[in-house]
Amino acid sequence: MLAWNLPWLVGGAYLVTSLTCFVAYAIDKSAARNGGWRTPERTLLLLGLVGGWPGGVLAQQWLRHKTAKPSFQQMFWFTVVANVAGFVWLSSRLAGA
Repeated sequence: MLAWNLPWLVGGAYLVTSLTCFVAYAIDKSAARNGGWRTPERTLLLLGLVGGWPGGVLAQQWLRHKTAKPSFQQMFWFTVVANVAGFVWLSSRLAGA
């Protein structure tokens, strides 16, 4: 945000989606332990793709959730790269405008 002189709204959006993503992981971890309704992996990945991936990374590390499933990890890191690439592309276009 600061490096590209972007609006604070961008940082706020990443913060809100990261918190939402972290909570979704926590709810899913709790459901996994208790045999409850699970959050679909697609939902977790979509939250990461739209900017919640920092919260997803924290949740994976702090909660030890979704770290041992290679197929999920592969898709998760793909969504991180896609989000960062989109952020850089959009930021460069906005900074040049």
